[in-house]
Amino acid sequence: DKEVRAIFLRLFAQLFQGYRSCLQLIRIHAEPVIHFHKAAFLGQRGLIENDFLTKVLNGMAFAGFVSERGPPFRTCDLFDELVAFEVERIKAEEGNPPKMIKHVRELAEQLLKNENPNPHMAFQKVPRPTEGSHLRVHILPFPRINEGRVQELLQEGLARSQGAPPATRGDKKCVVPAGPPVGMFI
Repeated sequence: DKEVRAIFLRLFAQLFQGYRSCLQLIRIHAEPVIHFHKAAFLGQRGLIENDFLTKVLNGMAFAGFVSERGPPFRTCDLFDELVAFEVERIKAEEGNPPKMIKHVRELAEQLLKNENPNPHMAFQKVPRPTEGSHLRVHILPFPRINEGRVQELLQEGLARSQGAPPATRGDKKCVVPAGPPVGMFI
């Protein structure tokens, strides 16, 4: 699973390398708007006639990608590192499948670490019941749930959550690396 995700991560990093140099920050409105200059991106890469990439850039998913990843100051991740710093490595691996497979495996390991930073803490061992434990008579049956009390607890929780600020992760924000200019990928 992680290796397939790593392959797609590399693919999109290759497709969108240099996209940051075609972002324009428009500060007319109260909140800045980020615009992606598609014609400049396709023209600098020599892909104006590429139907597939043109359709990808015109899609709603790419618009969401630009609005989410466009801000110059946000939390960086593995994709940003690939787009900014691994350009030469990905180019060099194009003709060498063993190196490419090695890089995909490294990315897959990094994806696994990102999802599960403390692997020993994620799984809790539950002891197996002793032999014959199901035959014991002294075990009390599970009590019936009081529906009224469950509703009360739900209402209390909803009331508390409406007044509380939304939970946020403590990710460190940084300046997103711009990476090499688009003209390098022709």
